Amino acid sequence: MPQKIFSRDQWPLAQKLAAIVYSNPFEDERWALEREVLGKDYQERSRYVVPGEAEELLAPNLKRRLGMALELMEAARARLAKVNEVVEAERIVYENLTHFLVYHEFMARFDQLIEASLSGKPLPGGVSFYYEYRDRQRYFFSAHAATRFSPEQESLYFALYFQLRRAWLNIYRYLVGGSEAICALRARIWNSCFTHDMRRYQRSLYNRMGDSVTLITGPSGTGKELVARAVGMSRFVPFDLKAGKFAVDFGAAFYPLNLSALSPTLIESELFGHRKGAFTGALQDREGYLEECGQFGTVFLDEIGETDAAIQVKLLRVLQTRQFQRLGDTNLRPFVGKVMAATNRDLPEEIAAGTFREDFYFRLCADRIRTPSLREVLSGKGRELELLVQHISQKIAGPADGELLAEEAVAWIGKNLGHAYRWPGNFRELEQCVRNIMIHGGYEAEDLGMSRGDAERVQEAAERALTANQMLSRYAQELYRRCGSYEETARLMQVDRRTAKRYVVGVD
Repeated sequence: MPQKIFSRDQWPLAQKLAAIVYSNPFEDERWALEREVLGKDYQERSRYVVPGEAEELLAPNLKRRLGMALELMEAARARLAKVNEVVEAERIVYENLTHFLVYHEFMARFDQLIEASLSGKPLPGGVSFYYEYRDRQRYFFSAHAATRFSPEQESLYFALYFQLRRAWLNIYRYLVGGSEAICALRARIWNSCFTHDMRRYQRSLYNRMGDSVTLITGPSGTGKELVARAVGMSRFVPFDLKAGKFAVDFGAAFYPLNLSALSPTLIESELFGHRKGAFTGALQDREGYLEECGQFGTVFLDEIGETDAAIQVKLLRVLQTRQFQRLGDTNLRPFVGKVMAATNRDLPEEIAAGTFREDFYFRLCADRIRTPSLREVLSGKGRELELLVQHISQKIAGPADGELLAEEAVAWIGKNLGHAYRWPGNFRELEQCVRNIMIHGGYEAEDLGMSRGDAERVQEAAERALTANQMLSRYAQELYRRCGSYEETARLMQVDRRTAKRYVVGVD
């Protein structure tokens, strides 16, 4: 008969701690579970973090949870060694808490691997601590036959720990702040890496996510490539037991391509590769990104909305068949990596206009992420602007003068632009604003007062006696030109999408 390894008093706490392990760390549900578990010992933490601060802010609650889990697990391990058969639900919780403890015990060692890869200088000699990890995991799992793992399972969990740590660091590395919009974006990125059900991901999806295309949409200047990097550089990479290292260097497995900057022939050459003599200048055989990226790499197609029909057809075929041909070659080659794409275009509208293929669109949108505009991010009452400016200032002025520049920039923006400024260039404009303040002591914002162009348009409207609807149409068309989507135009105009589209298309 199956026996329990947690006491009646311990079991509720063990279940809750295990539930936290598999929750999305960027969702409110995770925070609520932590509050429930820690009670009066829970330390409220700010959502407003910048890279480098996250671990410090999370440490007090994490240390308490680790202490609770270790106490429970030592007692459960002693009982586990004495029973013949374990209650299945308790075996699962025991396994989950083992992962929690072992992962955090080796977290700093994973950080060294990650930072070395990102710096372009992978540590020599492969991964030196794998057998330390294995022995620590076996300390808990070898107590009973029901919890013992094979060497293959041990290496799988080692690779999953490495992926978890990369995802956490990448999401905080590329996304600054803590507004509702940024928190929702972090949670969405995490799900793109692991799905909303991490247990299922761990069982069967970790090596299948490359089959799902991720489409990132949002206004220009909102960091779509940063989001793509956070996802693409957080993919599962297996650990090779024989070689003593991970199968690929994740830092070199992301292949971005801006489609709007290249001719169709160059796009095909970069993606598919070519045979010698396939076109003028093709002096030798060349692998394209689709071939070079391999099973654990990611090809990122930026500005996918700018591609012509012929390229769309060829990319559609790749997504449908997972095969491609080099230019000038008839041999089919397999594509085994992941595709990500991004655009600031309203693709459903492009489909309606006949410039984007519907079948291609539905191959792209298995996993969708939308990046918020800077205006959305700043719409709350938090320290969002201050944190973003601090991050930018540290990057462009260095640690010595970054803080002073940030104070100067925040003060100038508050005095001259104010909270109502809508930042049409989004995060890209904010960075240039800070650079202008550093160089010139100010920034000539497009929306700061009425520009010469605005005055000329108002004068033209008066001379032509434009109606209110015609004026709104001109305004809507300008907004659409800047933000690239009817949804964002509607939000800025505070009307529904259909009304915004009607004004953009033009009214009588």
